[in-house]
Amino acid sequence: MTDYERIAAAIAYARTHFKTQPDLDEMARQAHWSPFHFQRKFQEWAGMSPKKFLQYLSLDHAKTLLRQQLSVADTAYETGLSGPGRLHDLFVSLEAMTPGEYRQGGADLHIDYSFGDSPFGRYLVATTFKGICKLVFPETDEAAVAELHQEWPQAILAAQETVVHGQVARFFNGTFSPTDRFTMHLKGTPFQLKVWAALLHIPEGQLTTYSQLARVAGHERAVRAVGTAVGDNPISYLIPCHRVIRQTGELGQYRWGATRKVALVGWEAARVHPQALVAAPGLFD
Repeated sequence: MTDYERIAAAIAYARTHFKTQPDLDEMARQAHWSPFHFQRKFQEWAGMSPKKFLQYLSLDHAKTLLRQQLSVADTAYETGLSGPGRLHDLFVSLEAMTPGEYRQGGADLHIDYSFGDSPFGRYLVATTFKGICKLVFPETDEAAVAELHQEWPQAILAAQETVVHGQVARFFNGTFSPTDRFTMHLKGTPFQLKVWAALLHIPEGQLTTYSQLARVAGHERAVRAVGTAVGDNPISYLIPCHRVIRQTGELGQYRWGATRKVALVGWEAARVHPQALVAAPGLFD
């Protein structure tokens, strides 16, 4: 079991048992570590204690972030790609397949794929000559490859790493170079591409709603369809669909697991807003 899997088990336990106010000992048992070791490993993973981290996982904090985003939404979307440390400063372009490529299922297209480990579990990354076409957290390696075959039935697949795969690995392990850049080669409808492009404008550490995202994508009345497009996002984390929550402030579901979404939201918020920890309502207050 990886560190992330152990920590995810503890987070999942806290989410379902928050009314009983689980303490450090209880959470450590879910991770199959001693309280001392759990505290230390969690500190390494998240940069803070489990108690402080979990303050970001409460419904009240999600609502707080949502209210902040509502009040500054226009500014946030206008400046979402600026500022030091912004994840999406790293992207150069988002390209769609040509209509012919789309219809032919990637005929004669070469796709290289490989697996790696991230703070949020094992991932598969797949690339074409234009850029990343898939990044997922699979249940199993076999299932991920089968899904890749299904999505690109006519493409030529090869299990080998490329330069871009190395960039993804460096991004996840914290050694990403300022000169590294990502491009993405996406297979989707024009509507889906608009929604995925709009996702890139949500600043790290902030949240938005499906209705807000629909407005930014230019389809204000198609909230349900926007939600479906968010769920169809083929590039996890880098296209941040985990930053979209329900109007009520609830985090909602996630294609790669609700617990992973909770971990991603909490991890980003804790990195970007450490000063808010002292005021954030927590599960263990």
